[in-house]
Amino acid sequence: AWDFGLPNMPIVVLGLSHHSSPVSVRERFAFPEAGLPAALQSLRDSGVADEAVILSTCNRVELYVVTQLDLPHASAALRDFLVTCHDYRDPLTDELYAWGEPQSLHHLFKVACGLDSMVLGETEILGQLKKAYDLALQNGHTGGRLNKAFQRAFNVAKHIRTETNIQRGSVSVGSVAVELAEKIFSRLSDRDVMIIGAGDTSEKTARALLSRGARSIIVSNRSHDKAVALANALGGRAVPFQGWAEEFPRIDIVVSSTSAPDYILDRVKLAPLMKLRRNRPLLLIDIAVPRDIEPEVNFLENVYLYNIDDLQAIANDYLKQRQEEVARCEKIIREKAEALLSQPTVRPSGGGVRPAFGHEG
Repeated sequence: AWDFGLPNMPIVVLGLSHHSSPVSVRERFAFPEAGLPAALQSLRDSGVADEAVILSTCNRVELYVVTQLDLPHASAALRDFLVTCHDYRDPLTDELYAWGEPQSLHHLFKVACGLDSMVLGETEILGQLKKAYDLALQNGHTGGRLNKAFQRAFNVAKHIRTETNIQRGSVSVGSVAVELAEKIFSRLSDRDVMIIGAGDTSEKTARALLSRGARSIIVSNRSHDKAVALANALGGRAVPFQGWAEEFPRIDIVVSSTSAPDYILDRVKLAPLMKLRRNRPLLLIDIAVPRDIEPEVNFLENVYLYNIDDLQAIANDYLKQRQEEVARCEKIIREKAEALLSQPTVRPSGGGVRPAFGHEG
């Protein structure tokens, strides 16, 4: 057992990811960022978690908890929490996974290192994990066990990044999206791009498209100030969120990554826009969860829609190329885990001290 000073208090993880469920299920369980503090408080109040961190990204929703319950009872309680939070009433079979120690710690380390990501070795997840942990820490939901486990996970990720080649090449969802664009259009030099949503993933995708020669970038975001700032940084142009559809006659590629709870583009809205474009091919890359674009737009002629799960095929190509590096990384993770196990028992001092680490992603 991973003994940090409090007996019979294991770390348990329950969640779902791109490995276990499609985006149509994952989007139902996504936590909006603004709702995370309340969700953490509710999870603690339920009695299942003495400490808790909630990680919610486009590819996974995971609950990391320190609990007094054994794995079967903790899993059932955490599952009930997720289902109730999101009013999910459809049957669940293999979509959810749960691990107790030491597998829960191994999984945390792999997530931090990008080894469990859709795009093997990608770095965005480390920043997302740090942000999720910091939110829980600052709201008083972590203590000695999760503090030590997460800080060790960040250290392992840094070691993996510097000691292996797992992150060599195209290692982000954004860069894989660019490779997809290059398969649809033989070159990007005469293509105009619209980015809907001015978040971190959108910015990385835009920069990758520009680096491959995209002719122009248009940015639209609910907060127009953010759109202007990103457009200026990219040498592009910002348009009001209410007016992004008016740009469709002139664009070839749309990358959408907003936090909207419902579709911002559907078949009914797109059909007349395609007529204005004289049905020139249009590539839509929806990397939002919940999805921004209604799947039915794929039935329109000359429209090519790809969501976050569709990027998996390209990611799998990188996976084949990196199997040797995966083995090296997993060996490092096992060694770091054993080293943590062998440390003397230390009674935690609580979650009031901010750890010394920087944010990425």
